[in-house]
Amino acid sequence: MTDPNRAPLSPSPQPQPDPRSPAPIPPTTLPPATRHPWTPLLLGLIALSLIPALLLAYGRVQYEQSQKTAALVMDYPALVIQARRYGLEPQALLDRYRALGVGGVALYEDTIASLEQRGEVYLKNGSDLAADFPGQGIKTNAVYMRASTPAIAEELRNRYTIPTREVNIGGRSWIEWPSDPRFLPAGPDTAAINDFKKQGLVVVYRPYQDAAIPTAKVGADWPDVPFIAFTGDEVIGSRTPELLAQVDKVMGKRLPAIIEGNIQDGLADLVATHGGVRLFALAPSYQNKLDPLDVASKYNLAARERGMRLLYLRPYPTINETETMLGRTQDLLKRSGVKLEMPQLGTFAPSSLLKALSMIGPLAALLLLGLSFPLVRLGVIAAGVVVLLAFGLNTLHPFESAALVAAVAFPALGLVLRRSKVTDWFLATGLSLVGVLFVSALGASRESTLGLEPFRGVGLTLLLPLTLVALSFLPRQDIRKTAADIYAAPIRLGDVAVMALGFVLLSLVYERRGNATGGSASNFEASLRREVQDSIIRPRFKEIAAHPLALLGLSGTLPGYFSGLLILAGVVGQSSILNTFSHFHTPLLISAARVFIGLGLGLLLGGLAIWALRYGMQLWKGYGSNRVSARTQP
Repeated sequence: MTDPNRAPLSPSPQPQPDPRSPAPIPPTTLPPATRHPWTPLLLGLIALSLIPALLLAYGRVQYEQSQKTAALVMDYPALVIQARRYGLEPQALLDRYRALGVGGVALYEDTIASLEQRGEVYLKNGSDLAADFPGQGIKTNAVYMRASTPAIAEELRNRYTIPTREVNIGGRSWIEWPSDPRFLPAGPDTAAINDFKKQGLVVVYRPYQDAAIPTAKVGADWPDVPFIAFTGDEVIGSRTPELLAQVDKVMGKRLPAIIEGNIQDGLADLVATHGGVRLFALAPSYQNKLDPLDVASKYNLAARERGMRLLYLRPYPTINETETMLGRTQDLLKRSGVKLEMPQLGTFAPSSLLKALSMIGPLAALLLLGLSFPLVRLGVIAAGVVVLLAFGLNTLHPFESAALVAAVAFPALGLVLRRSKVTDWFLATGLSLVGVLFVSALGASRESTLGLEPFRGVGLTLLLPLTLVALSFLPRQDIRKTAADIYAAPIRLGDVAVMALGFVLLSLVYERRGNATGGSASNFEASLRREVQDSIIRPRFKEIAAHPLALLGLSGTLPGYFSGLLILAGVVGQSSILNTFSHFHTPLLISAARVFIGLGLGLLLGGLAIWALRYGMQLWKGYGSNRVSARTQP
């Protein structure tokens, strides 16, 4: 029994929180998706629409597998210059390079200056000629030409609209030109071209443009070669519709070269009629700064991963460097399964009916995304804005617009539907891979596989999914209250540090966009990159970095809003998957290899990051607890 006279036991004292310690960060639970009644129907439409998309993907893979051929084409004027510097005959040097894989030459159209170098014409300034023959009415500001044969002189006079006259000076016939004609295009070197064709070489002809040539004569004497590579930033006739129509007519079966990094004005019109061939070249000033092995790696990458069928080469300043580059290029292309021969070029023509059926999937996915927002009205408005942007940017072209819709909707869909545990990453990735099939089905065309603009708004494929997922974080309540809560939320010094870190990471991603980085690499790093690039399909940096962050965020290991920020970072990885497949000039299987390597590395690094972070947090919380317990024991 309890002694009524005994004082009651005082309750054990409870530890009081240290007022100097920061308040604990409360866990943040992201609002769940809305389960709309239309969800099963929309998922069913996506699944059915996958059938035509798969058929189109299969057809594209078959087409790309049949195109794994390329030709190493040497710039012939540059080869001639190198041969003369070393006291060699150009044909002898060409034979040496042919043994290392060179199977073609690029030959420019002759100019009157090149005819002069070969001794077919003789030019003299009027002032010099007047000094030799005074008092014969010679114009000192004119240029006088004497040809080796009357036929050459007559052909050159009739070739241009420039007024000329025949004069007799010193007992010889001269043609008087009012200006220096040395740089006028003078037609092909037919003898050299025929000789190269007899040797079995692929010949690329490079004509010049000059307003002095009448429209009806442009291209009339182009040689019978498979490829035409225009010079400069525009094709002949790009500024004049009548001249462009003439060029289009004389092209015949010749294919225009699509030079990477220099999509010339007017080229799209010729490609629409004749098709085209992708050509890769390096500027001589840039090439000479690179190691021959690096140059070989770039040419291998161009043929293996970017659909380049003409590899346009220029020799190094030395023969040894050139032979090293050619030998390495030949070995790498062989390992990549690219045959060095006349490029076998087909026409990629996907079915318009299958494309139309494939459009259902992206539109259903975008509608499902909007209806799954915690704030359904906001989601539907966001989906509507995406549709307007896609169709507006692509000027109502249905297939390109739907491809952009797919590239925006599918990376966001998985992380809007479910984002409460690590395994939800597999759902998000699976839906992104489904979106890949729709992007390929709707965006791949003859023009886009040749490297021309596939659809406008590709840059939005990284920004819009991130925005859509961020909007889905808004809780299911009056949006005005959410705005007030955000405005009234206190900002800690740690929040500022997190923002600064996020800004640094975004800057790093921006700095590493494209194929080059902002900083210089050491010799070891450059060598390592080259070996990796030559051995495997290198994954994209954004995916390797973003996938682990998504896994870490979905694990809920970090408190507060950190998990949400990491999930948003993971959206970049999902978007990058679709962005990778938006490069339609890259073979589909190559893009797939790049993405799956990135997914594998991301999954591995994400698992390690979760374990390391949990272990580190346990050490942090338990640090010094044993010593404190030992001191408090009697």
